[in-house]
Amino acid sequence: MRRSILACGLLLAFAGLATAAAAAAGSATGQATTTSSTLTTTTATTTSTAVPRKRPSRWEVREARTWRRDIRRFRADTRHWVTVMLGRPPASVSRSLATRSLRGLRELARRWQHRARRAWWRAKHPPALGAWLCIHRYEGSWSDSGAPYWGGLQMDLSFQRSYGGWLLRHKGTAQNWSPLEQIWAAVRASRVRGFSPWPTARYCGM
Repeated sequence: MRRSILACGLLLAFAGLATAAAAAAGSATGQATTTSSTLTTTTATTTSTAVPRKRPSRWEVREARTWRRDIRRFRADTRHWVTVMLGRPPASVSRSLATRSLRGLRELARRWQHRARRAWWRAKHPPALGAWLCIHRYEGSWSDSGAPYWGGLQMDLSFQRSYGGWLLRHKGTAQNWSPLEQIWAAVRASRVRGFSPWPTARYCGM
């Protein structure tokens, strides 16, 4: 009887050990699976963030080049017409176009086109244009090079230095200036001295 009880106890003990061993193995397998899954997810995330940025297409490169060219042209036109009005180049700040998107380049080109057109219109319509053209008919040719007065509004050297100094230094005397540049020099003078430098202005009602 005792032997039977002892044998049953041993069998139960062995069965318990086998169950515990199986449970431990299952737990280890679950942890390994979880760890493997985590590593896989991390690897996938790292791989997805490391994907290189898509390169612009040929069309996008060509469009960006066109917009940059237009922006530079409109800037140059604006600078030219402002120089005509001021008698000297305007102070300008260079801005890089390398990192702008296509949309940004397009908008910038449109803004510069508007500025260029506005500067062109203003330069072509100086104050009292009709009066200056009238005075010019009583004075000389726009290309008159006879000292001591030069150009279509007969400016002497002192007048040219005062109201067209940059033009005098870079282009020479007034006969080398465009008619608009000569008129705008006269406009700058008239803001200070009126029409007194031109006695013929009275024939034009000025």
